[in-house]
Amino acid sequence: MTVGFFEVRVQQHDFDLGAEVARLRAGDPRIGAVVNFIGTVRDLNDGAKVAELELEHYPGMTERALQDIVDQARARWPLYGALVVHRVGPMRPMEQIVLVAVSSAHRGEAFAACEFIMDYLKTEAPFWKKEQTPDGARWVDARVSDDAARAKWAEKDLAQ
Repeated sequence: MTVGFFEVRVQQHDFDLGAEVARLRAGDPRIGAVVNFIGTVRDLNDGAKVAELELEHYPGMTERALQDIVDQARARWPLYGALVVHRVGPMRPMEQIVLVAVSSAHRGEAFAACEFIMDYLKTEAPFWKKEQTPDGARWVDARVSDDAARAKWAEKDLAQ
């Protein structure tokens, strides 16, 4: 039997941080740390004003990729729970895009696992972003900084 709360969701509607963290904690007295990350839509990207961000995904494949990332985090750290909620569809500046929340006995594991999940999500999960700018629509390319953030985890593995 698996103990803990582990879930990934891809959805169009917004999420409530308080409600999601309450579900993650769900009265589990072992939990000593909960760490979360929320990504939001920026109003400016690469020097252009962004009126809207639209995210697309590959249904089924995206959820499997997110679950695999959570499973990798579970193999690395003693987690009691992990939740990934990623929105798709059109979103405006300041709206929430993604939530990664992790629970464990101690903060070190929770911080590391949350960062790991987010770093892998940015490079491994099949999402596509399109921005609406004053000059029209444009697809957003992957960032070199995202690849570097993911690569640090392999470097840490080699150092051990």
